[in-house]
Amino acid sequence: MTSPNNSHKKTSHENSETDKNTPEKQNSLLAGIIERATKSGIGRKKLNPSAVESAVAKNMADIHSNPTKLRLAFLGGGSFGTAMANLAARNGCDTTLWVRNKRTVKAMAKTQTNKKYLPGYKLDDRLKYSHDLAASVKDKDIIFIAVPGLAFRETLKNIAPFISGQSIVSLTKGMEKDTFAMMSDIIKEVLPEVNFGVMSGPNLAIEIMKNMPSATVIASESEPLRHAVQAALHSAFFRVFASDDVKGVELGGALKNIYAIAMGMAAAYDVGENTKAMILTRALAEMSRFGVEAGANPLTFLGLSGVGDLYATCSSELSRNYRIGNMLGRGMSIDAAVKKLGQTAEGVNTIQQVHEKATKDGIYMPITHALYAVIYEDKAALGVALHLMEAGFRSDVEFVMAHDHSNAALTAQMKTSSDSTDDKSGDTDSK
Repeated sequence: MTSPNNSHKKTSHENSETDKNTPEKQNSLLAGIIERATKSGIGRKKLNPSAVESAVAKNMADIHSNPTKLRLAFLGGGSFGTAMANLAARNGCDTTLWVRNKRTVKAMAKTQTNKKYLPGYKLDDRLKYSHDLAASVKDKDIIFIAVPGLAFRETLKNIAPFISGQSIVSLTKGMEKDTFAMMSDIIKEVLPEVNFGVMSGPNLAIEIMKNMPSATVIASESEPLRHAVQAALHSAFFRVFASDDVKGVELGGALKNIYAIAMGMAAAYDVGENTKAMILTRALAEMSRFGVEAGANPLTFLGLSGVGDLYATCSSELSRNYRIGNMLGRGMSIDAAVKKLGQTAEGVNTIQQVHEKATKDGIYMPITHALYAVIYEDKAALGVALHLMEAGFRSDVEFVMAHDHSNAALTAQMKTSSDSTDDKSGDTDSK
């Protein structure tokens, strides 16, 4: 067992993921990225606390010396929500895990396990369970939301009548179907006065339950909220770093699911390590390119919520999106793969959302477009992959050298190549 309070004395400087060195102290590569970020209008926002945030800050004044005073609610009984609630309870916080199904709540309280999502892992004795949403969120300091993206907006609307100063932290990775809204966008729309943050990182729930050393990032413009989340979840085996780039951290957690599907498909074709490395690095280039256009700081994608989460999700069979991709690569339809998985794989929806957004805004996203062609247009996977190897010349690292961004040319080339390969290859993709 971990000692819950030993790790809470880290300073905010030690826990901050962002290096605040000046551009003059960076090497030429980082200086170039920072210059690009500056030109894109990206910068530190000055903290301007709302009345709600000020009230929350007062309640959290002594969290570092006594984190057990924190009252927390975790909404959603999936693997990650359960693992985070268990961490908080183990750290001594007053923690309630809300699950919609009353029968499931009774079973979890009786067995102290989540048999569906984390079978075989005993949960902390102090963790409370509830199916009563109002009772779960009233008088809490922070509400962590860990429901699937499709249910995120509905959940916020359901808790809105009971919000009286609580902060909201999203644990959900992905984008809302049909709106391209990130979870933070939905929070601002449904609960505009609420103090909020987002959490993301390489956080495979089973590894966290096994006490394997792991880390995550809490991103918020509110320093008190960042400190509160660190106090609630930080332990000997789980480090919580801080960021103020909400958009970048959130996009990293959403976009990496796309490339986990790509990597799962590639694994089905028994590709080599060279190919895997190429997919990872080009994926990172796409993520940072898309992020800058959305207003994120490209340096964020070099951290845990970017390359860290990308690596973990793309290299582990524990990843839902990796498993979906692997099933697709073995010839299974998307509907059959999702049904067999039995859980939400956010990357399937994200591919469609990002493809449409990138096409509309002219953002160069070849891997994403290729996956869309395979999943939604029934293109031959092998033909699309071959096209990606032939599609033009670009520089290695994003923002360093100029290169052609033509999405129109990419789309035209992909259509021609895919149609040609479909005619020649027959069933070569149904491995």
